[in-house]
Amino acid sequence: MQYWIPKALMLSALVSLSGCGIFTSEAHHPRNYRTNEPVVAPEGLDAPRQDPTYKMDVARYDNSEQAKATKPPMQIMPLAEGSWLDENEKLARVYFDKNEGIEDLDEFIWHAIEGVLSDYNTRAVSADKLIGTVETDWFSIVRVEEGWLWDDEIVAEQRYKFIIEEKDHQRTAALRAEMVDYRSDDVPLTPLLQQRLETRALNAVISEFDYRYRQLKVELRQRQGIISLDMGFDNKGNAALVTEQAYNVVFERFAGFLERLQFTIVEVDVDSGRIIADYTKPEASVWDSIWGEEAMQLPLEDGQYQILMSTTREGGTSITWMDKEGEVLQPGIMNDLQQALVQALRTRGIQI
Repeated sequence: MQYWIPKALMLSALVSLSGCGIFTSEAHHPRNYRTNEPVVAPEGLDAPRQDPTYKMDVARYDNSEQAKATKPPMQIMPLAEGSWLDENEKLARVYFDKNEGIEDLDEFIWHAIEGVLSDYNTRAVSADKLIGTVETDWFSIVRVEEGWLWDDEIVAEQRYKFIIEEKDHQRTAALRAEMVDYRSDDVPLTPLLQQRLETRALNAVISEFDYRYRQLKVELRQRQGIISLDMGFDNKGNAALVTEQAYNVVFERFAGFLERLQFTIVEVDVDSGRIIADYTKPEASVWDSIWGEEAMQLPLEDGQYQILMSTTREGGTSITWMDKEGEVLQPGIMNDLQQALVQALRTRGIQI
């Protein structure tokens, strides 16, 4: 008995560890999808009545390799600001609304297409801006090195036609992608594969449109006018920043402006016009340079500051900066701070 128990435990462990090998899954075995024979009534009894209204055909599971290889359609991604889709659309088509700052929507889409062709090291073999069509040379919209799930198995080249259709009011334009030719020694073209490639080509233009419009918004902010923020004095004679804007307008917006400059708001006292905030110098990020908003460094040490606002005798607003103990910052520091804040306003196109 003492030898039998360890052997039984060892056998149980082996069975547990090799369960997949012993208890094989036959959920998709063809026999599990066979239609059972109808019930045969014993001799002398009538067969049960079956209402044809509720009769259903028995489905069979297709276990073929072709069924396993079926892939879902690729989705159009309207990520760019102002882009949208028609729910009933059957083609690879996206719609763009004319956003602020875009003077000619057709031309903006045209440049986005040119950007995609340049990125893929190809060119347009024919282009007609009056009709709104661009036909590309050979290139592969799927880059094998990207390794996007099933896309890395596609070794093929295609030619596309991009069609821009602007509405009469010129506030909306549609962009459609059509494959005009395809070649591959390994992958045959199917309707599903064509849909996926056309959608991918369209998504590439949408992404380029989004990138270019982000850059345009940065330029727009840089060109916007800036409310004056000058060096001056508060009513007590302390060096302060002075603006012509009314006190209630400046106080309402200034906390949000500080948060965009890496300040953390600790307290806002509306009655006294005082804001207490912690400042931490920002670290530069590669994403900041890509989107055009590099981290702004202020001439301040890390720590807590008090910002006191009050109405000047001229009807404007003075902004007095103090350290944690309530000591007013030196005029030299205030002068450097004023230049840095004006630069931040100009870069981000913010109005206090």
